[in-house]
Amino acid sequence: MNALPLFPTSLVGSYPQPDWLIDRAKLAGRFPPRVRARELWRPDEAYLAQAQDDATLLAIRAQEDAGLDIVTDGEIRRESYSNHFATRLDGVDIDNPGVGMDRSGHPNPVPRVVGPISRPGPIQRPDLEFLTAHTDRTTKVTVPGPFTMSQQAQDDFYGDPRSMALAYAEAVNQEVKDLFAAGADVVQIDEPYMQARPEPAREFGLEALNRALEGVVGSTVVHICFGYAAIIHERPSGYSFLPELADCSCDAVSIETAQSNLDPVVLKHLPDKTILLGVLDLSDPVVEPPEVVAARVRRALPYVDAERVVLASDCGMKYLPRESAEGKMRSLVAAAQVLRAELG
Repeated sequence: MNALPLFPTSLVGSYPQPDWLIDRAKLAGRFPPRVRARELWRPDEAYLAQAQDDATLLAIRAQEDAGLDIVTDGEIRRESYSNHFATRLDGVDIDNPGVGMDRSGHPNPVPRVVGPISRPGPIQRPDLEFLTAHTDRTTKVTVPGPFTMSQQAQDDFYGDPRSMALAYAEAVNQEVKDLFAAGADVVQIDEPYMQARPEPAREFGLEALNRALEGVVGSTVVHICFGYAAIIHERPSGYSFLPELADCSCDAVSIETAQSNLDPVVLKHLPDKTILLGVLDLSDPVVEPPEVVAARVRRALPYVDAERVVLASDCGMKYLPRESAEGKMRSLVAAAQVLRAELG
């Protein structure tokens, strides 16, 4: 990993996909897909992989041009943050999906678990290898978390939510180890449903998450959020599941504070974690001035050491207009420069 400056900058994961690659109106007009959604892609199947490669290059260059210190592939090849991985596991039927309730309270087609969940082999390694071949900056790759995937599936096999979550955890554990072996600098596990469903998260979600991280050597992040701003409009003033992550074996926790105006006092409960601090409001396409972003960071500094803060977006940028995403990234980098000058 490259040496990172004070207040390094990063996306949470996703970057807006171009209109020529995906039908953004269809994407925004539905809930995030849990099963495959081939109808969202504009290119013919014969040209889709090439088009996704080209769009991924644009996402990488946009992050580099903005000055981000930690670069992702923008999740350009994904229809959603989770289905890219979840639909490629063995033991799930995606052709005859089940039904699950989204965190918005609406039903959504989901993978139907019909046998033992297992990982057939590396899933995201080619995406990582493309990223590392096209940037010399610190890289981060994201993987959906075991608890979240278990909440986005219909169980027709295990008959026990804990057992199914632990099976997903085994698959995630194998994938994370494989990604580090392939050269990832940072691996992030996305667990938004720990916030959405805190009671089962306390019951077995943290156990599954720690199983997914067992034996992993490398810099790990857990992302927990209130949902995409484009879909989940109301934000609570605080997390229903966050201090519990002090008992997670991850190195860092990614949270959002901008749209919710979260009271950062909660960060005192995570004294040993690096914090990816969400300071870009994705509910508004208007680009915040760097001083507004810097002020959001300053609110947190009484509760977390500056050396443990990474500046990030609230959540994934997937639903933003590209010009907004580019401007917000530049504001993020400028805010980091202001804060570095202040704190040396």
